[in-house]
Amino acid sequence: MKKLYVVTAMFLTLYTTQESFSQVLIPQSSAKSNFNQTVGLTEFKVSYSRPGIKGRTVFGELVPYGKLWRTGANENTTVEFTTDVKFGGKDVKSGKYALYTLPKADNWEVILYNDINNWGLPEKWDETKVVARVNTKPESLSRSIENFNIGVNNIDTDYADLELSWEKTVIAVRVTVPTKELAMKSIETTLAGPTAVDYYNSAQYIYQSNGDLSKALIWVNKSIDFSDGAAPFWYHRLKALIQYKLGDFKGAISSATISLQGAEKVNNAEYIKSNTDSIREWSKKML
Repeated sequence: MKKLYVVTAMFLTLYTTQESFSQVLIPQSSAKSNFNQTVGLTEFKVSYSRPGIKGRTVFGELVPYGKLWRTGANENTTVEFTTDVKFGGKDVKSGKYALYTLPKADNWEVILYNDINNWGLPEKWDETKVVARVNTKPESLSRSIENFNIGVNNIDTDYADLELSWEKTVIAVRVTVPTKELAMKSIETTLAGPTAVDYYNSAQYIYQSNGDLSKALIWVNKSIDFSDGAAPFWYHRLKALIQYKLGDFKGAISSATISLQGAEKVNNAEYIKSNTDSIREWSKKML
């Protein structure tokens, strides 16, 4: 009898252990998607589920017009920004938000909501938790998109479009990011104890973003000074470009000549050509 008890106990223990570790694996009807996108110096993080059309009419039926939509499936669709942004022109602090929409035939409201702990829509809508509410016009697509899709497109260093598309409809909200402010803050902080490379990179950014060229010239000169007579030819090339934009044609030609000589020593065809062309063109300004 004792042996029977022992065998029975062992069987129950084995069964219970298997039950606790076993789990039925089946695919979700609406696939989960997560992605990150860098825009300038800001990270966009999006998490959502992607329902399919499956032969249904989506907008106007499955997703009724004039009613708040969870904008996806299952738990909240969320959008996170790692810096403060302007969402459709509205100021939004860095953080993670639930994304809701109110679709209409000719206009959509896109809403960022400061509560991400809901399964779909909140049981009770709290308008005080609305962080931003913007209007955008839907556009028609020439082809049908089977699964609901969120993307970040038209990416620039200072902005990008958050796009929602499904069936034959797409909407977009422009999100503006503070890249210049963040870059300048980083530059100023770094320049408290900079290297030649820091000064060069800072001057290059100012030049490329059409900033204060007088400041850019100071910084590129510092990058050359900090190089102890061994500044690479691309430093002098940048200085030449800045001087030219400032109207100092003589100085620009002189700097381009130094850059050309350095490029010729290492046979860098790109810089040889760009400097030669610039010297020829800028010399005409001196006539």
